[in-house]
Amino acid sequence: MEDEYVDPKYKRKKTCITNRYYYEVENFNTVLDMQIQELGNRFNEVTTELLTCIGSLSPNNNFHAFNAQKILRLAELYPRDFSYEERENLMIELDNYIINLKGDEMFADMNGVSNLAQKMVETNKHLGYPLVYRLLKLTLVLPVATASVERCFSSMKHVKTDLRNRMGDDYMNDACICYIEREILANVTVEEVMVRFQNMKSHREQL
Repeated sequence: MEDEYVDPKYKRKKTCITNRYYYEVENFNTVLDMQIQELGNRFNEVTTELLTCIGSLSPNNNFHAFNAQKILRLAELYPRDFSYEERENLMIELDNYIINLKGDEMFADMNGVSNLAQKMVETNKHLGYPLVYRLLKLTLVLPVATASVERCFSSMKHVKTDLRNRMGDDYMNDACICYIEREILANVTVEEVMVRFQNMKSHREQL
């Protein structure tokens, strides 16, 4: 790796750089910079911080990524779910939590937050560390909630078109639900819809 790099196109021309410099600086670091730039374009600072804090809950490699300060910061990002007193108690709970789980062989080969939450319920440790378990549940719900929001915005493009741009909010919400949950609504019969509509209020004629 410390030998001089030879360019295949110009074998007789000296490059004055080593093989290590060529592969590490000109190739590896360049690709790494491109990935970091792409990450910055896709995620803002708040989202990046949120993902970093979530990563501190990972049980991989015997809780190698555990960071109490980042986990506390994660709780601060959910002010409606954690009061000031609960955040103070979480600091104490985290000290006992990491010592207990690192010393438990049942948590030695954990892989992912979902497996950690499941194992905590199986061993009743979610009762001993309720604040940590609440953070785990919020972490598991976040991707689902994000995906649901993206599905809603995507469905709005199909429901509210140029020909139907004056629909009210209530009608648009109902139409979006029907579009998003169309697989479930496919099992609803026309007769059930008619009965439901008939029972909403009295009508002059029976449908």
